[in-house]
Amino acid sequence: MDFTLEYRDPASQARAGVLRTDHGVIRTPIFMPVGTAATVKGLFHRDVRDEAKAQIILANTYHLYLRPGMPIIEQAGGVHRFSTWEGPMLTDSGGFQVFSLAACRKLKEEGCHFRSHIDGSRHLFTPESVIDTERSIGADIMMAFDECPPGDAPREYAARSLDLTERWLDRCFERYAQTAPRYGHYQALFPIVQGCTYPDLRARAAENVRQYNADGYAIGGLAVGEPTETMYEMIEVVNAILPQDRPRYLMGVGTPVNILEGIARGVDMFDCVMPTRNGRNGQLFTAEGIINIRNKKWEADFSPVDPEGMAFVDTLYSKAYLHHLCVCGEMLAAEIASLHNIAFYLRLVGMARQHIIAGDFREWKEAMVPKLQRRL
Repeated sequence: MDFTLEYRDPASQARAGVLRTDHGVIRTPIFMPVGTAATVKGLFHRDVRDEAKAQIILANTYHLYLRPGMPIIEQAGGVHRFSTWEGPMLTDSGGFQVFSLAACRKLKEEGCHFRSHIDGSRHLFTPESVIDTERSIGADIMMAFDECPPGDAPREYAARSLDLTERWLDRCFERYAQTAPRYGHYQALFPIVQGCTYPDLRARAAENVRQYNADGYAIGGLAVGEPTETMYEMIEVVNAILPQDRPRYLMGVGTPVNILEGIARGVDMFDCVMPTRNGRNGQLFTAEGIINIRNKKWEADFSPVDPEGMAFVDTLYSKAYLHHLCVCGEMLAAEIASLHNIAFYLRLVGMARQHIIAGDFREWKEAMVPKLQRRL
């Protein structure tokens, strides 16, 4: 895996680069659609690739571990062959899902004991077992196993949590070094910087992860309840310390405005369920603002869903038709809105890249942010 930093915006920390993997090239900054169960919910991989122009997608270790299980994925030859997604893929370690979904979880030094949210069965995730599972899944980029504490965690809890995460991180990289890539392609391991909203803990965590000389670095534990400005402050603290020549991945963030502000602070990679989740509920993101397509005002609006959009659904269907589908609860409504939103997110980071290359990203971003926040 190789990352080349190509351009820097002169008036911000925004960067444009190229990340090369065995499954393809990723041009940053980039948004990664979330494919929790090895599928971007409700969409064909063909459309995610060809219409939305996604260059990399996510899958989730926790969910794939529970269903279909590693034996099936291994028999299939890894997640790329199992799902038919031929491009790069990243797997979350499952840490966030264990702490947010699993019932009766119990943290210990060895790992995390939990009950499946599906059937209540008992399981144990350790740093070693998670690395083994991610190797079996076969993603190009694997995330280290960590604890993701709540955004408002007291300092004492945050410090204890970071201590545990750092000890687990040592074990993750030790197991990573002991194991070989599966299915004939390289698999990178990114450490995750935690530390809640405490600048000194975040700085300590960022300094600590540098020792691994990893292919890239992730910032976790943000957008989990803390104020937005605090999130931006933590990004600035961390990115001032992380290596300049490696990609930075802000996990689980966020709105279009969050993404532009993250890019301005030196983040290269993003993921979030918001485009598909909000799309399934009738919310559309556009360059002119946010549309709630369920509102009656769109009932007789026969203009395209998004005349500036690049996906076929943007110009083929009207707002009136999409409003009708949403009101009727038709499955097609979720498909149209989800594909539109994913395509818009990819178009937004693509425009950001173009303006970084042109050297006017900051001015463009400041003009875009008010529009992106408008309710249409």
